[in-house]
This record gives sequence, C-alpha cells and structure tokens, in this order.
Amino acid sequence: MRGGDDVLVEERLRALEERLRGPSRLKADLLTEARHGLLDAVEAYREGGLPAAEARRRAVAEFGSPAQLAPAYQAELAVGALRGLAWRVLAVAAAGIAAGDLTWRGASWSDGPRPPAGYVLLSASMDWLWLAAAVLGGLGVLVAGARRRSPVVDRLVGAGLTGLLALGALAGAALFGWSVGLWDGALTWPPMIIGAVLVGAGFLWLGRAARGWVHAAR
Repeated sequence: MRGGDDVLVEERLRALEERLRGPSRLKADLLTEARHGLLDAVEAYREGGLPAAEARRRAVAEFGSPAQLAPAYQAELAVGALRGLAWRVLAVAAAGIAAGDLTWRGASWSDGPRPPAGYVLLSASMDWLWLAAAVLGGLGVLVAGARRRSPVVDRLVGAGLTGLLALGALAGAALFGWSVGLWDGALTWPPMIIGAVLVGAGFLWLGRAARGWVHAAR
C-alpha cells in the first residue's frame, strides 16, 4: 500500500539527516520515528480521499523543512551525546579511583627515597581529577536524563567533562614520563605497563565520546 509513498518522504528525511550530527544509533532512531510518522500521515490523507501525490505533498509540507526541524532534532542528539560521554567518564573515573594505586604496589622503588615534591603533587592531582570527573560524570547523567533541561547547563557540563579529560590526559602522560625518568624499572614493571595501556585505551574511548559531543553540541 505504501509502495511509492516513501519517495518524497525519503528525500525529505535525507535532507534532514545531512544537517544532523550526533550518536549514529540515536540519529537512526529519530529518523526512523520521523519516517513512520510521515508515512502514517500520507496514508491518512490517502484514506481521506486525496490522490497519492497530493497526500505525499501535504504530509511532507506539514512535517516541515529540514531547516525548521534540524534544531530540535540536533538538540536531542546533543543530549544523547552528553549522556554517552557522562556514562563513559563515570565508568572510567570509577575504575581509575579503584585501581589508581595498583600500578605502584610492590614495585622495587616503592620503599626507596621519596620522590620530588612536584611529583607527589602531580600524582595526588590525578586522584583529584578522577574524583572530579566521577562527580561531573554523575551530574552529566542526571542532567541528560532530566525532563526539564537547560541547553546552557548541558553545554557547561559537557565542556567541563571535555576539559577534565584533556587535563587528565596531559597530567597522566606527564606522570608516566616523570616516573620513567625517576625509576629505571618503571618500563619493565608489569603493573605499570598494563596500567599505562589500559589508561591510554580509556582516554581514547573517552576522547571519541568527547569529540562526538563537541560535534553534536556545536
């Protein structure tokens, strides 16, 4: 019954899709929902006695132009991107807090001379960064799931998460490099190697989510 009804509909949906940036799964769901709504409107007009071409034209006209629709759809995608970023940050931060000291436990240099004060401060700052990321990640989950949302608050939380990730990546790289410079055995200590690989993978995973949020919110 809908054999030719989707031609004009698909053209309008493609034009809308080209304007949208955000999580691919959520975008596909939103477009699928819009497609079903449009086809239902076409069918309703045809059952009301309109010719097929006129039914399609009216349904698409009432749906709105891509320029009119894109802001609302993009807002949903930005919230979805923020939700995904916040959950990832919360998960990685929780793992970082729980396992942060395991890379050092039992190391041959752990009972040696105390490292420089700057190193101790940098190491402590990583704990605070993980804690701040966990708190802000939890806030991001709540903000993204709230019924009443503020675009300004969404952007502030997303920007805060992205900034914390960038700061954490720089601090982590500096701490690892400083550790290698202080202790020759750091590069051969298995927990250190495993920890560096896992943390690096975690930041790459988070970086993709942060990049997705930036594109969706821009």
